[in-house]
Amino acid sequence: MKKVILVLAIVISSFAQAQQSKQSPKAPGQFEQGMGSAFKLWGEGKNAEAAAMFERIAAAEPTSWLPNYYVALVNTTTAFRTTDKETVNALLTKAQSALDIEIAKTPNNAELLVMQAMIHTAWIAFDPMTNGMKLSGKVMELYTKAQMLAPNNPRVVFCKAEFEIGGAKYFGTDITPSCKEVERAIGLFATFKPETPFSPKWGLDRAQETLKNCK
Repeated sequence: MKKVILVLAIVISSFAQAQQSKQSPKAPGQFEQGMGSAFKLWGEGKNAEAAAMFERIAAAEPTSWLPNYYVALVNTTTAFRTTDKETVNALLTKAQSALDIEIAKTPNNAELLVMQAMIHTAWIAFDPMTNGMKLSGKVMELYTKAQMLAPNNPRVVFCKAEFEIGGAKYFGTDITPSCKEVERAIGLFATFKPETPFSPKWGLDRAQETLKNCK
């Protein structure tokens, strides 16, 4: 189980890297400039600095859910690559706190639900024996709800399928249905239009890689 979750952790971590390269750092306005600078820091591997900048933007722009979303995403993907217990706890606690603020405002935001599932998955990856049974069901519930809310969101479709593939491999069951969902997600990426230049758009590269592994 630990090996399966580790693979999933690596996959999810790489999603964030794809997100960074698709932002518009030269967009006008303080919000856009701040977001662009935060993504630049993240792309340079300065995760703590990027998260801190996203936090400052979130405080200044409470009507936008995106800064806190990225606070959660940066800290969570960093936690996937961390083995120190205290550091992982600090990172995921910060991620959860930021996400809680936005989920309280918009509990039916599918992107936020995917982010919550990722935080749970990070806890599973860190300690599968303790957290696997406790959180795996919650992860699937979140993905199922997200898919009901946004059935054509490629991240929702792909992340749910990827998590199912990990479970299927662990239990030795057929991954074919989930692989078909990965293929469907790739098609959805082609037509998906983010609402803003900074809205989540990561996932296509990893979906393509996952489909190759399926075959």
